[in-house]
Amino acid sequence: MRDLESMRNQFDRFFSDLPVSEGAPPIDVQETDDSIIVRASMPGYKPEDLTVTFNRGTLSIRGESHEEHDETKGKWHVRERRSGSVYRTVTLPAEAVEEKANATLKDGVLEIRFPKTTESVGHEISVKSA
Repeated sequence: MRDLESMRNQFDRFFSDLPVSEGAPPIDVQETDDSIIVRASMPGYKPEDLTVTFNRGTLSIRGESHEEHDETKGKWHVRERRSGSVYRTVTLPAEAVEEKANATLKDGVLEIRFPKTTESVGHEISVKSA
């Protein structure tokens, strides 16, 4: 079991060093003694623009932004703000109780808190001769 955990940690470190792809919000994942906290930068989004799902240890965050432009007035000189969607998934570093997850959006930061489960994730199975 320790070998599997070590391999997972190496895998996570390798991919955490890769740059975040365009359209994926930057995130922080923090583990405490009793919870897992994920924070994502989501400036300009409202709670109704966000969809957060959790399935089999993987958290998914999707945001849809809709910019309103008045195309009939004036002339555009610079137009860099984009509308569209962003998407990010992350595997949590420990087992979590998804039914008790809590998500809040404040000052452009989405924070999702999961209590960690106290149940054993795995166990050893003894092998008997047949």
